[in-house]
Amino acid sequence: MVANSLSEIISDPSCMDDYDPNSMPVAKARQFIKQFLSPVIETEVLPIRESLGRVLAADILSPANVPNYDNSAMDGYAFNAADIGKSTELKVIGSAFAGKAFVGGIQSGECVRIMTGGMMPKGADTVIMQERVKVEGDLIRFTEAPKPKANVRYTGEDLQLGKTVLPAGHMMRASDLGLIASLGIGEVNVYRQLKVAFFSTGDELASIGKPLQEGQVYDSNRYTLYGMLKRLGVEIIDMGAIADDPELLEKTLLNAAKQADVVITSGGVSVGEADYMKQLLAKHGQVMFWKVAMKPGRPLAYGKIQGSQDKHAHYFGLPGNPVAVMVTFYQFVRDAMLVLMGQTNTAPLPTFNIVCTENIKKQTGRTEFQRGILFADSDGTWKVKPTGAQGSAILSSMSLANCFIVLDETVGNLDAGALVQVQVLDGLV
Repeated sequence: MVANSLSEIISDPSCMDDYDPNSMPVAKARQFIKQFLSPVIETEVLPIRESLGRVLAADILSPANVPNYDNSAMDGYAFNAADIGKSTELKVIGSAFAGKAFVGGIQSGECVRIMTGGMMPKGADTVIMQERVKVEGDLIRFTEAPKPKANVRYTGEDLQLGKTVLPAGHMMRASDLGLIASLGIGEVNVYRQLKVAFFSTGDELASIGKPLQEGQVYDSNRYTLYGMLKRLGVEIIDMGAIADDPELLEKTLLNAAKQADVVITSGGVSVGEADYMKQLLAKHGQVMFWKVAMKPGRPLAYGKIQGSQDKHAHYFGLPGNPVAVMVTFYQFVRDAMLVLMGQTNTAPLPTFNIVCTENIKKQTGRTEFQRGILFADSDGTWKVKPTGAQGSAILSSMSLANCFIVLDETVGNLDAGALVQVQVLDGLV
């Protein structure tokens, strides 16, 4: 894709091939967003327990070989492989435990009783499992001869001295904490937390705990956005629900852009909406408005807002319908945020082909993200079914769902038994 500035695309959409803001395919919208993302550069040093979910700002190199000595992978008997075939009988001359090595070495015809993790004695290169020997006093007899050098974990087999253990751009997971601790490393260098401000727009929104007036609805979007952002481990700035008042909207937008790296709004990006967000975004930033060929979540805006003379915040304008907010967040915002956080391996969420047990109604020409329930059939085969009604205002469908049924623009109505693509939500929502 040719790299153009946001201002070039906004002023002259024809400068990019296949750019059509009135019919933007999902994959194309992702590509456009990605080219304008630059990760944060500030870093900080954290104790490893506090680094979970943060992105490494520097490679972690192994300060030692892991393991740092040859050791047994089994409880059994250590001996030299040269004895295999000479005799099926060996003399036990001592023991080796994890943390307590056998002193001395072994000769031909000798072996050492060894526990898992025990250091291999000098002269030994093979371990036979204890289940495959018969013990007779201080002698063992093979019931089944092992392969030479079997059941031994060699020095540096896991990690070698000076090698990269985890690269910069890697997001820390639970297993990584233990891995780094096993190297004796107590602190890591990570990128600072991404700061994300968000608010809802609309006169119809009421705060929870207050009685609804005629024509009002409770503002649920801020709560789902909060939950999705919390899972990403960013610093969250909730700016509230803002009425369609131009001065208040402008003040909130600029305040958000000054404080945060990313500003997210819900509502106010659809054609014909009775609000002022589009005017404000055009005044204070460079923002593209798209009609993405998807359901739910057709209206989408992306760009940058100038918070101060030397600071711009990334902006995502999401639809107002509750399910559309969640779908567009997972399909566009989540991956963009991971890039901004410094993560380098930001592949799209994987999809799997699964049999759908019910009929599906769908129009061709757009990608649909229907909410689904992934389940194991009586024979253990995984299958999927829609949650029921798929309206973009039916937020209960997201609570019922554990996956998206992803139907691309070429797919139309489907009969029960058809293969569909499934995107698992577990770990995301």
